[in-house]
Amino acid sequence: MKFIFKWLLRLFILAVILIVVFFLSLNSILRVVIEHNIRAQTGMDAEIGRFKLGLLEPTIEIQNLKIYNPPSFGGTPFLDIPEIHVEYDRSALAKHEIHVTLMRFNLGELDIVKNEAGLTNIFSLGGGVPVKNPGGGQPKIDFKQQTGYDFKSVDVLTVWVDTAKYIDLKDQRNNRTQKIDIEGWPLRNVKSSADLMPLMVFAELRSNYFFTSTLGPKNLQNGNPATLQDILKLIGIAF
Repeated sequence: MKFIFKWLLRLFILAVILIVVFFLSLNSILRVVIEHNIRAQTGMDAEIGRFKLGLLEPTIEIQNLKIYNPPSFGGTPFLDIPEIHVEYDRSALAKHEIHVTLMRFNLGELDIVKNEAGLTNIFSLGGGVPVKNPGGGQPKIDFKQQTGYDFKSVDVLTVWVDTAKYIDLKDQRNNRTQKIDIEGWPLRNVKSSADLMPLMVFAELRSNYFFTSTLGPKNLQNGNPATLQDILKLIGIAF
């Protein structure tokens, strides 16, 4: 009896140690899982400097997220995001809905790359796999079909944008770097990419029409660049 008691005590202590180790390693495990998911779903390598999932509070923090273009675009940098801070509604998540109450998104650098075949990365990558639009016209991104979650809204979104680059792999004389310097631009009740339009217009003005001059107004209207919903999917917040 005493022998069995000792072994039960040892197993209990071992279980406690394993649980402590798991929780201490949880953020590292999730960081690796998200990096793997980005690579598996987009073909782009990703590096996350720090990932923190709040256990007592519904928060997610990602620091120093770097996403790289696939080999077809030279493996060059695509996104450099110093910080993403998200506070979400747990009750909505339980219903397979994404309701973000607060989000801080700091975009340090966006690199628009034109490869030697003349393709531009943001239109070729698109942030997701397009599906057919039942109403005809351009294909659209179906967030629920890709993630299994309904995207409801971001109540308060605050955005920082530092720098944009244009890189022409065929003719580097066309390369450009543009400072945008948007600091803490606030948006409320963001439900779709249409709600980001004021930010996009302001970014164009701040960048001296960098995006129109590099991509062309027709491409901006008809292209399929990543929206906020696709970025949420890309970094794994919807999983």
